[in-house]
Amino acid sequence: MRIPALLAALSFAAAAHAAPACDAPEHHALDFWLGEWEVHDGGEVVARSTIERSTEACAIVEHYRQKDGYTGTSHSFYDGALRKWRQTWIDSTGSVGEFTAEPRPGEMPFVGETHRPDGRVVLRKMTLGLHRDGSVRQHSLASTDGGATWKPHYDFTYRPLKR
Repeated sequence: MRIPALLAALSFAAAAHAAPACDAPEHHALDFWLGEWEVHDGGEVVARSTIERSTEACAIVEHYRQKDGYTGTSHSFYDGALRKWRQTWIDSTGSVGEFTAEPRPGEMPFVGETHRPDGRVVLRKMTLGLHRDGSVRQHSLASTDGGATWKPHYDFTYRPLKR
């Protein structure tokens, strides 16, 4: 083996054993959302959701399943270049949401937009907030008129799944 190839192989091996970039504190601002959850709309359980740290990337992945068959997956991550959190949501209807947030203690206030399969764009304000009892509120407002007016979209409470 030539010296440059050996050095490249050693550099790759060292990088593989280095501490991952996602160990930095800013990558843990959404850790309060990790877990297995029942999702409540008012007093009714409407869904189950699993939120876990990805083993392959510096991301948090949500797998959301409603009782009525609607499903979705989100990938949330800290973008070091933007110094913001980002979330991409993809659901079973073909809608895609893109959001950014600057975290506050116990809260992640996302803003962005959802693109619907019919071409409509819905502006969104979605906040994830930790409650004292360990539950997480996910509250969303939506605007279909470019932000002139905002209407409630949903207001869910994620409660730890009882086993």
